[in-house]
Amino acid sequence: MADNTSAEQEASARIWVDADACPGAIKDILFRAAHRTGIELTTFANHAIQVPANANIRHVIVSTGFDQADDEIVRRCKPGDLVVTSDIPLAAEVIEKGGAVVTPRGERYTKETIRQRLNMRDFMETLRSSGLQTGGPPPLSNRDRKAFADQLDRWLARSVSR
Repeated sequence: MADNTSAEQEASARIWVDADACPGAIKDILFRAAHRTGIELTTFANHAIQVPANANIRHVIVSTGFDQADDEIVRRCKPGDLVVTSDIPLAAEVIEKGGAVVTPRGERYTKETIRQRLNMRDFMETLRSSGLQTGGPPPLSNRDRKAFADQLDRWLARSVSR
């Protein structure tokens, strides 16, 4: 008789969070969703962050260094998984592996949109390297939180019911 447990675990979608730059309000939404649905959620950062005591929520501390969390997320991500990140190169790698990506502001990156985002990122990096001050993103708004929660709910509805 075949053991279906490992096959079921591999087939289950998971959520991976690039936690270093993820706002606390978004992590709270994710923690509540993981608790409510039982979906596996793992945060990655180069320092300890507080996560709720729950069997399906984990935190992984990666070594300090450029792209350590990104590399670990890409290594673990499977098709159908969700990655929460604002990091556009990480998003491109996840999409290439068949994963879904949502930013903390609720923007969903897809195969159709990621190339444009990479080009804009490279353009802005060129401007910054020439000395132009481009500023950072505005503070997270209630609209951003709602957009994120809506995208998460859509993904959960598709993934948890499989």
